[in-house]
Amino acid sequence: MAGQEDSRSIDQTASDWAARLDRGALSAAQDAELNQWLAADPRHKGALLRAQALSLMSESAQALGPDYDPCLFESKKQRGLSRRHLLGIGGGALAAMAGMAALTVGMPASGAEIRTGRGEMRLVPLEDGSTALLNTDSRIRILYGEKERLVSLLDGEVYFSVARDERRPFIVEVGGRRLRTAQAGFRVRKLAKAPVDILVHQGLVELPAVNPMSGQVVALAGNTHMVMANAATSLFVAERPEPISPERINQELAWRDGKLAFEGETLQQAANAFARYSETRILIPDAALAREPVTGLFTANDPAGFSRAISTIFDARLVRQDHDLILSRTAQSKKN
Repeated sequence: MAGQEDSRSIDQTASDWAARLDRGALSAAQDAELNQWLAADPRHKGALLRAQALSLMSESAQALGPDYDPCLFESKKQRGLSRRHLLGIGGGALAAMAGMAALTVGMPASGAEIRTGRGEMRLVPLEDGSTALLNTDSRIRILYGEKERLVSLLDGEVYFSVARDERRPFIVEVGGRRLRTAQAGFRVRKLAKAPVDILVHQGLVELPAVNPMSGQVVALAGNTHMVMANAATSLFVAERPEPISPERINQELAWRDGKLAFEGETLQQAANAFARYSETRILIPDAALAREPVTGLFTANDPAGFSRAISTIFDARLVRQDHDLILSRTAQSKKN
C-alpha cells in the first residue's frame, strides 16, 4: 500500500520518474502510470518536485557537449594554449567553480508576483506539480484559474517544467503573445531592447501566429529555438522555429547550474553576459581585445575570476577601479 512506503522508497521512485521526464515526453501509458502514482499519496508530488529540482542542477558537465575535456582548463603556460582558444574557469581551477544557489520558495498563491535580484536564481513550485526556475533579475506573475494555468513573464528569463493537466492548458504570456502547452520543458527570455527568445527543450509548445487574422499556429517541438516577432510592429513576419543540437541546448541552459557557456562569442559579448549577474562590470576599451573569441564554461557570478583568466591567456592587463574590472592589452602583446 502507498501508506506503507518509506521516504527513501518514495524518493527513489520520484528520481526514476524525473529521469524519464527528462528524456522526453511520456507515452500515454506512462503518463497514466505517473498520474496514478502521484494521486496515490500526497507525498509523491513533493518528492517529484524535489527530484526535478535536483535534476535541473546536475547538467553542467554536459554544457559543452561530448567533446568537452576538463584537462583543457589548465593554464596556457602548462599547455601552450593559443590566445584564440581560451578555456579557463575563474583563474584556471575547475574545482573552484561554485554556481549560484537556487532558492526554493514556497508554493505561491494565484496572483502572486515572484522576482529575483541580480545574481539570484529561484525555483518556484506551482500547485499542479509544474515548476518555474527564474534566472537572474527576472519577474513573473502567477494567475492560475479553473480554465487555464497562466504565468506572465514580465522581465528576465525562466525555464518552465510543465506537468500535464488535461483540464487546463499551461500558458506563458509574454510580449503581448501567449505560448501554450499541455506538457513541456522550455525556456523563455525577455530582456530589455531584445526580442523575446524561446527555446523548447522537451515536449510541444504552440504560439498563435503574429497575425491573429491568419488563424495559424507556430508549433515548437523539442530541441527547437525561435526569436518571437514583435506583435505591434511585425504583423506579417513569418516565424520559423529552427532545430538546434542537444549540445547547443545544454550551452543555452547552463545558467540553470549557475554557469555561462561560451563557444566562439567575443569577449565583449561575454562581458555583457556577466553584467546580468553582477554589479561588477567588465570593461574592455581595447576594440581588438574585445573582439577576441572565447570558449569555455564559467561561473556566472564570478566576473573577477573570468577576467583573471582572460588576462593570463591573452596577455592582458587587469585593473580594478571601484566596481569595474578593466582589461587592456599590454605593450608586449600589442607588438605580437
